[in-house]
Amino acid sequence: MKREYIISFITALLIVLCVVTYKVINTRQTNDEKMVRVGFVYNGDESMPYTNNFMLAKEKAKEVYGNKISVYEVKNVSDANVTNALDRLIDVNCDIIFSNSAGFGNSVKAYAATHQNVEFCQATCSNANEEPVLSNYHTFMGEIYQGRYVSGVVAGLKLKSMIDEGILTTDKALVGYVAAYPYAEVISGYTAFLLGVRSIVPDATMKVKYTNTWGNYDIEYETANELIDMGCVIISQHSDTTGPAVACEKSEKNKKVYHVGYNESMISYAPTTSLISCKINWDPYIVDAIGAVLDGEIIEKSVRGHVHGNDVGAGFNDGWVEMREVNDIIVPDFTKKAVTNTVNALKDNTVSVFKGDYVGVNPNDANDTIDLTHEFRENANSSAPTFNYVLKDVIEIVE
Repeated sequence: MKREYIISFITALLIVLCVVTYKVINTRQTNDEKMVRVGFVYNGDESMPYTNNFMLAKEKAKEVYGNKISVYEVKNVSDANVTNALDRLIDVNCDIIFSNSAGFGNSVKAYAATHQNVEFCQATCSNANEEPVLSNYHTFMGEIYQGRYVSGVVAGLKLKSMIDEGILTTDKALVGYVAAYPYAEVISGYTAFLLGVRSIVPDATMKVKYTNTWGNYDIEYETANELIDMGCVIISQHSDTTGPAVACEKSEKNKKVYHVGYNESMISYAPTTSLISCKINWDPYIVDAIGAVLDGEIIEKSVRGHVHGNDVGAGFNDGWVEMREVNDIIVPDFTKKAVTNTVNALKDNTVSVFKGDYVGVNPNDANDTIDLTHEFRENANSSAPTFNYVLKDVIEIVE
């Protein structure tokens, strides 16, 4: 009798083991065979450096995941037409959708509320942690103020060399900034840039002119020329075309006007004037977010970076921000070393960017000011920049 019990027990155990083994094998096969449909909504196309960076990240994801993903794209989408683009991606059963313009944010979040089986990842927006908080709606952005500051250091070194060589006097150390909109993202960026400049040339000042467009070549080109006419000797930008770089390269003023770019190296467009550029590298977030969907994991637990609820951001430390090449033919010899040292200082938190003897004024409320003798920590609580103050006496907004 005892023997019969043992045989029955062993038989039952073998059956259980067979069932478990089958399920494990079947699960592995399912994961191996799983294919994720990935959608992208762009406000531009490959001709726009900003959008092209997202397209590079898309290619990186294809390289990493191969036939495990299928990619769908909708290009040149306006804020007004983003719902049409989202409908197209929903119709092809996308599992995850990336959108690259902050102007899409409200519409994308609304779609997340009604399509809860799809993950929506919105770049450069700050509404993921606002009510209603949706588990399938996420925001992300690189901490680009770091790149802006390093770019400013490079511009400052060039200014100093011009002063040292007698090409420029200190009172003419004026830089210009082609800025898209008076948003915190833009204001934070040009402030970090100027503070980088002033870390080398403390008397430098800046003029800022808004274009009220993200990507109009002609407007950006003309805006840069207007700043050059005002006496700016270095022009930087938070705008999406190469217009400012070309304007600097074509400048016919007696003194050469130099350029600092964004989103891509602009040396090929301005070989004798473009000093350096910085960019956000979207690869880490996009690749890891797709991986999370493939593995059935939560995106914020899968992406490297600083997590704030349903929002993730990072800087140099996690490869989210990058400096492009230095233009060796026009920068001082020690510029590359200065770039390396400044990047390392930002990684180690041994340099404070938004700090100094400055008072900033909120452009939307003159009664709202900030004293930067107490450091402001950018991106402390969100990936989207929040510094929204114009520094008195050193930054002038021109019409």
